[in-house]
Amino acid sequence: MAESRSEGNPVKDMRSWIADLDAAGELIRIDKPVDPLTQMGSLLYQSREKALFFERLPHGWRSLGQAPANVRQAAIAFGVSEERLIPLVAERMGRRIEPVMVADGPVKEVKLKRGEFDLTQLPVHVAGQRDGGPVIGSGLVVSKDPDTGRRNVSFHRLQIKGPDKSGILLYPRHTWRNYVKYQEKNQPMPVAIFIGHHPLYYAAASTTAPYGVDEFEVAGGYLESAVKLVKCETVDLEVPADAEMVLEGHIPPHYREDEGPFSEFQDYYVTGTGKNPIVEYRFMSRRRDAIFKNLQNGSEMEGCVFHKVPMSATIFRRLKDVGGGMNLHNVMVMPGVFGVVVQMTPRFYGEAKNVLMAALSSEYHHPKVAIAVDADVDIFNHSELLWALTTRVNPQQDVVVIPGTHNHGMDASLPELGAAGTPLWQRLGSKMLIDATIPPPADAAARANFERIRPHNPQLRLEDFASADSLALVRSLSPLFFGSKLLR
Repeated sequence: MAESRSEGNPVKDMRSWIADLDAAGELIRIDKPVDPLTQMGSLLYQSREKALFFERLPHGWRSLGQAPANVRQAAIAFGVSEERLIPLVAERMGRRIEPVMVADGPVKEVKLKRGEFDLTQLPVHVAGQRDGGPVIGSGLVVSKDPDTGRRNVSFHRLQIKGPDKSGILLYPRHTWRNYVKYQEKNQPMPVAIFIGHHPLYYAAASTTAPYGVDEFEVAGGYLESAVKLVKCETVDLEVPADAEMVLEGHIPPHYREDEGPFSEFQDYYVTGTGKNPIVEYRFMSRRRDAIFKNLQNGSEMEGCVFHKVPMSATIFRRLKDVGGGMNLHNVMVMPGVFGVVVQMTPRFYGEAKNVLMAALSSEYHHPKVAIAVDADVDIFNHSELLWALTTRVNPQQDVVVIPGTHNHGMDASLPELGAAGTPLWQRLGSKMLIDATIPPPADAAARANFERIRPHNPQLRLEDFASADSLALVRSLSPLFFGSKLLR
């Protein structure tokens, strides 16, 4: 049940987020001219550690990208440490707060009718070499169930096809379900797409809640304050008053156009390519000095981060009560988003496999590989995960493959049924669980065989002994060895 609350908390929007990144030393300002069609994608793809703020784009635009660039920056957005991020997000998921309506907001400062705006003049970038054209990856699509009026907010890639038209990839989940209802009535589906806001709005949109849950309520829980909404001008929908830009339009029924290929979250191009619906726009509202939001897709890029955090938290919530309350420490989705790592301390032999089965059958279609590790394995360090797999797994005993499962439609490694834009679209594949945990504490003798090496004097720090000229080099060493949890 969502709470009803409107508090006088400071506004959290994309501008406050830019200021937060700047203050934390997490923002790189690009003050040289950049072409979104030929240069921006390369710059974004290189920046896995810092957000980029482009200050000199065509037609006077500015744009923010790679924000968050990684899970560390996602933790900053939630105001918590990286290790505490997933448990905190899981907790806030249960605190949905109803949005409140307001009469006006910054997103209404400029109002443009069809013919007065041109999508091709926006600083929309081309992400990869094989992309079919510029794609808005940062647009959050608001739609409603025509029968109940319940809102849905979700990510959808939008290929620019003209001044007032784009494609849209509708993965067969909630927005698709709304669209099918309109299509059965032979009616266009109204949509409002807002571009540019605080990252917690994006985290809410990528949270898979039950059908009918309003993601603006989820955003309120994440923000710990009610979202402020304003009415759209040409469609019966509501959008955040503090967004940078809103596009209003509709998706025609029974109509498809070729779309793709495009860079996607798994680091491949082809998935979702084919005959997809389109969006026809008739109105734009925006801030007077609107800042555009660009989102680069690819494994461990911003688009991936937005999905990793809510997915990890949703699975965390599901797992914490398995078996009457397991000893769960953390959860993190792996690169490519089709795998998940569960950090736990098993109470019994075999408990890890029980937990992994639950992880593989969560609200999300994505996970096909689930790995369980103990608390001494740093799940944010991929070298640590590989070490656990190679030193703690007996393949014959600890690896289980489950055949004939329903998998995510964007997983190119699995056989595809149907096609994008059709009801059958899916992948029929398999799932694998890997128990890389050590014996439970109840079997102390067996567990002792897996005690990890620690240095003789863990209090000593290499930087305290290095020459002044070498300090920068010492501080750049891999965290696996320098300043890591292993030495603490």
